[in-house]
Formats: sequence, C-alpha cells, structure tokens
Amino acid sequence: MWVTWREAMEGALYGARGFYLRERPRGHFRTSVSASEVFAGAVLRLLGGVDAALGRPAVLDLVDMGSGDGTLVTQVLRGAEPGLAGRLRVTAVDLAAPPPGLDAAVRWSAEAPEGITGLVIANEWLDNVPLDVAEQTADGLRLVLVDPETGAERLGDRPGGPDLAWLERWWPLPATGLRAEIGRPRDEAWASVVGRLAEGLAVAADYAHPVDNRPPYGTLTAYRDGSCVPAIPDGSCDITAHVALDACAAAGERAGAISTTLTTQRDALRALGVTGDRPSLTVASADPGGYLRALARASREAELIAPGGLGGFGWLAQATSPALSGWPP
Repeated sequence: MWVTWREAMEGALYGARGFYLRERPRGHFRTSVSASEVFAGAVLRLLGGVDAALGRPAVLDLVDMGSGDGTLVTQVLRGAEPGLAGRLRVTAVDLAAPPPGLDAAVRWSAEAPEGITGLVIANEWLDNVPLDVAEQTADGLRLVLVDPETGAERLGDRPGGPDLAWLERWWPLPATGLRAEIGRPRDEAWASVVGRLAEGLAVAADYAHPVDNRPPYGTLTAYRDGSCVPAIPDGSCDITAHVALDACAAAGERAGAISTTLTTQRDALRALGVTGDRPSLTVASADPGGYLRALARASREAELIAPGGLGGFGWLAQATSPALSGWPP
C-alpha cells in the first residue's frame, strides 16, 4: 500500500500501532529533559521571568507540549518556590496515557488549553508533527510515496497548491533529485499554540535549519533503542525530521505573536544562567564535596549547550505580550 509520508508518519507515530502510544521517548533517544534536571531549572527560571513580566497573575500557566513521561513539568513543580507553585496551573499535553505516579497537580490533556497566561514549552515536539516529502524531477515537483511495511519509496502526484506555495517560499528545490520536507503542518501546529496564548511566551526547541541552508536531501530519519535506524514507518521506531523554525515563526506571527526571537539553545540557556563553567580549583581544597558536585553540574550544563549537540538546537520564542518582547533576555 503506497501512501504519502505524512499519512505514514501519522499512522506510525499515533495510529492504532503508533510508536508514541506504546513507548516513552526516554528509552529511545536522549533529549534535553532526560539529559539532566538542569534543563528544567532553566525552564523554571524562564517561567519566573514570565511570571514577573506579567505582573504575577493569580493563575500562571505552564504548558508542556509533547510531554512524554511528564519529567519536565514534574521537575519544574518540585523546584518551584511555594509562592509560585501555589499559583501554577500545569498542563502536560500528550496523546499517550499519563504515566503512573504523575503529580496530582499536573493536568494531562491531548491538546493545549485555550486562554493560556504564562509559558508554553515545546521541546522536540514539532519534529514529530507528520509531514509530506517532495522531490524535484525533470517533470516538476512530485510527492514521495512510501510503503509503510518496507520503507520502499516511489513518486506520486504533484503537491497541492498550498504545499507548492510553501515550498516556493520556504524550501525551493532548484535541481532534479533534491528533496524537501513540507513543513506546512508544523506551521499550522505552532500557530495553533500561539493562538491559544492570551498573554505569555511560547518556546519551541528542536533541531532546525534556515531557509538559506536547507539540507539538499532532507533530514527524515528514525530512532529506536538509542540508535539511528532505517526510516520504516511501521510503528516500530520514532520517525522524525528537522524543523523549518523560520517558517513556524512566520506562522506564529500570523497567529498573533507580537515579537519573535530565533536563536540557538546554547545562547538561550546561557542567557538563563546555564554556562557550563567549571568551579575554581581553589574550592577543591576548602570543600572537596562541593567542588565535585559543582564539577558534575558543570558537565551536565556543558552537554545542554554543546554547539555540536543539544546546544545546536534552534530556539523559537514568540510572545503575545509587550512585556515579554525579546525573550529570553
């Protein structure tokens, strides 16, 4: 059975045998959240800044898109001061069932709430929004079809008008054989998040590429048990592709964002106090235990901001409140 890649990804990830309805991401690939609690600490500092900028509202939202096993929201709740924790309304958004033992303060939902006042975090969420793949041929652009059971491919019809317009603007293919991943569904998904922000900030963190440096053959790939595997959309593995965050940014602005920051995770986390700086050796003799703890934390921080690793993620931050323009600071 030949289907488009978007249909195949939808079934492989979220269908009856869908990978994400059976599995938690932690067991298959390393994310910023699973790497250490340092990421949650940075999110908590960002949340505190959003809270202050909004005048400390009576109810402050934290929404975690693609929450997985709820680790991020759980760690943020544990680290929050009582004055903040008592005002927090935490929503973990995921299509899978909630994990056992989830904090009772966390609302588990299949979609983001309306009227959000606060912070939305979408960490490695957009890269799992299903999309189509197009290839340039001698006869023009064609959709790439795939057999979900084998991963074999063949060419199909021309993309529809909206997808052709997206490709022309965001991922033009000037030569035969070049491929693109049509990010329009991700734009729409991100716009739906921004559109639910009454007042606040939405942040997407993902592997990304800019319009002037798209990969010539795309980035579609798969992971299972910590390894990269062939992209066969049969439900046995995570199917993913990098994100055109610049296109998502434009969609967010159409949905109501009044400010946009596109940066790297390295720069964003450094602005939030994650530096990876090693402690001074003078501390070692005065407080050996403290020195070792600080050294271990520096190592965890360094992983999150490493330019060739997690630090190379793109960060898209969009605000719907003037007080949050230019965030993260």
